[in-house]
Amino acid sequence: MPKTPSYPVPALEKGLDILETLAAAAVPQSLAELATSLDRSSSELFRMLNCLEQRGYITREPVSGKYSLTLKLFSLAHAHSVTEKLLRAANVPMQELTEKVRESVHLSVLEGDRLLVVAQQESPERVRLSIEIGGQFDPVETASGRLLLAHVDDERREQACAGSPAWKALSARARAALLESLAEIRRTGLSFAESETIEGVRDVAVLVGNPASGVVAALAITRLLRRGQRGDEAALVAAMRGAAREITESLGWEGTK
Repeated sequence: MPKTPSYPVPALEKGLDILETLAAAAVPQSLAELATSLDRSSSELFRMLNCLEQRGYITREPVSGKYSLTLKLFSLAHAHSVTEKLLRAANVPMQELTEKVRESVHLSVLEGDRLLVVAQQESPERVRLSIEIGGQFDPVETASGRLLLAHVDDERREQACAGSPAWKALSARARAALLESLAEIRRTGLSFAESETIEGVRDVAVLVGNPASGVVAALAITRLLRRGQRGDEAALVAAMRGAAREITESLGWEGTK
């Protein structure tokens, strides 16, 4: 694939650097802190910060003078987006699925080389697992991520794997085995995995969307394995597939398996 030509736009890059730094920061940032983080002088950032503030992308605390993001970027990202429609379509089916199976349910999409959690419904049980909305994970290491890698085109899969630390750490033989498992996941539309980070947790993921349209998501349950629950998961999978089909069809696509 030919490389996209590079046409640097320094002022735009500076503004984007500021926005990305504020997004990554846990607390508001001062001009001096931003200058240190970006390795730039305070004077060259000041005018850009003033512009971003005037346009409503950032706000400044009245006492400390520190900067933080407003919700404008969030609003722009969700205006008439596929993700917004997906979230609306998934809301009720996810609630009903949670009530039926008594497990927390979450919905994820591939965003570049990361798996991004975009929605969650918590289990009504007193002891439950939650996956934070906005959480990002290496797709190679998760059941949902592998499900989505199995259903995107080769170019998108290669892009995601290229940015995956887990993929880079695999041997050639392990990579070949993973690609074989992705082919099986693609055939079944289903992905299972014992949690690779927490003992006693099992992930189950089913496909939402239509791969032919280029838009897919993973509907997943991360289960605490209680006594006697490791057996047949047919009823759980059937309920999950029913919810996935309902979401898919409400978006105007052909239902998943």
